[in-house]
Amino acid sequence: MILVGGEALVDLVPATQTGPGELGPLLPLPGGGPYNVAITLGRLGAPVRFLSRLSTDGFGDALLRRLEMSNVDTSMVQRGPEPTTLAVAGIAPDGSARYSFHVDGTADRLVADPGPLPAEVTTLSLGTLSLLLEPGATTYETLLRRHRGLTVLDPNIRPAMVSDPDAFRARFASWLPDVSLLKLSVEDAAWLAGGAADAADAADAAVAGWLRRGPAAAVVTRGADGITVVTADGATVAVPTAPASVVDTIGAGDTVHGALLYWLWLAGINSTSGVAEIDENGWRDALGFAARAAAVTVSRAGAEPPHAAELGLSS
Repeated sequence: MILVGGEALVDLVPATQTGPGELGPLLPLPGGGPYNVAITLGRLGAPVRFLSRLSTDGFGDALLRRLEMSNVDTSMVQRGPEPTTLAVAGIAPDGSARYSFHVDGTADRLVADPGPLPAEVTTLSLGTLSLLLEPGATTYETLLRRHRGLTVLDPNIRPAMVSDPDAFRARFASWLPDVSLLKLSVEDAAWLAGGAADAADAADAAVAGWLRRGPAAAVVTRGADGITVVTADGATVAVPTAPASVVDTIGAGDTVHGALLYWLWLAGINSTSGVAEIDENGWRDALGFAARAAAVTVSRAGAEPPHAAELGLSS
């Protein structure tokens, strides 16, 4: 069983018919990095459970229904009267997205510690705002340090939300001994490395240092330049993006994350040592699968990961 922990929120995305400079309608679409990862896993057919706190408002009800419709186990989802987090998205001409977040007093940041995880949970996936916003961040950090199976982390940095960058960078570094696989974008890596102007060079140098602290590998998404993995023993494998007609990139990185978790589950890998044993051909297969999954997501509005049949999988 894969347990995904973190925020679920609603993305307010501009309608596609909105003209330049116009304030058109905003479409409410379900989102949140960990939520999207769980949806991806459920649609692909992996056994997945979601841990978060959802509002009892209408948005929270819709988020819960979508989890259930996507074959995600919701037995560890908590509910509360606090409002749902909102993320207002702006879409650039190339489909990239930027966000402003409305998070004060929202439900997902008040998640309670569930205690020791059930024995069937072999893989833990965490990331994004849930590791930044207290008091939930400390709850998820406790799970990260407590878990002894496969742990996958995607920091998915939102710089505007980080009040003390140096403190967050130090906290991130403290998590690395407990992380099996690090997944992040090249922009995340550059920011975590101190905000260097040359993102690619900064990412490469930073990743090498992080791998010496615990993770068996780091997967770096590079936008149109594809996906790369660097392993702790120094191997590097890169794959190009899969062909796609891009509507927007919302949820693309989360789909990569979920697809990688699916591939690891299918391969029976549930430990740091198992990740370390993946050879170059294995990584090429895993990254290629993740790229194909992300290509489906970017071809439609909002975070809408593929179903198994769309990738030629048996459901």
